[in-house]
Amino acid sequence: MVKYTSLRPVLWTENFDDTIGFYMQVLGFNLHGRNDEWQWASLYKDEIHLMIAKPNEHEHFGKMGFTGSLYFNVDDVDTLWEELKLKTKICYEIETFPWEMREFAIYDNNGYILQFGQSVE
Repeated sequence: MVKYTSLRPVLWTENFDDTIGFYMQVLGFNLHGRNDEWQWASLYKDEIHLMIAKPNEHEHFGKMGFTGSLYFNVDDVDTLWEELKLKTKICYEIETFPWEMREFAIYDNNGYILQFGQSVE
């Protein structure tokens, strides 16, 4: 049986530098690697890794959209809410849901939905 070891989403953007800036300045990610010729970057924060890329001619950007959200599990969702609520566009405010998660969601600079949650069990 093959063991899956991690998932590193690639977010496509036409706003390469702005997207790197959003994740670093607003969410506190660090730059792991960047290649301006390829318009590609790798970012990380704690155990979370993601990549930013400007789509190339093979990726048909715009014909197919991202239809989900990125869900981040965090250890102090209330503090993060206080840090982000005035810095970003809100998708939905912090709330404790019946499935025992306290969470909120924001939009990044591209309109991707980023959800942040913490178990309240």
